[in-house]
Amino acid sequence: MATVEIYTKRTCGFCHAAKRLLMAKGVSFAEVDILDYPSERPEMIQRANGRSTVPQVFIDGTHVGGFDELAAAERSGKLDDLLAS
Repeated sequence: MATVEIYTKRTCGFCHAAKRLLMAKGVSFAEVDILDYPSERPEMIQRANGRSTVPQVFIDGTHVGGFDELAAAERSGKLDDLLAS
């Protein structure tokens, strides 16, 4: 299964929704809460091509986007393809 990373804030509803979606699919992921680790925020922004909002999701190092993009990938069936790699 693919390696999944997600940058979050514990106060972010979209972050909770993204994690619920991944957990419902049985996907384990590494989470970085940027409130706990603010030094990771510049890396997240750089990896996410300048996007500074959370969540930011990466699958096998490839930037998927935020919750909207993750949910769209799920609806289109592309998320399963990304996770199968």
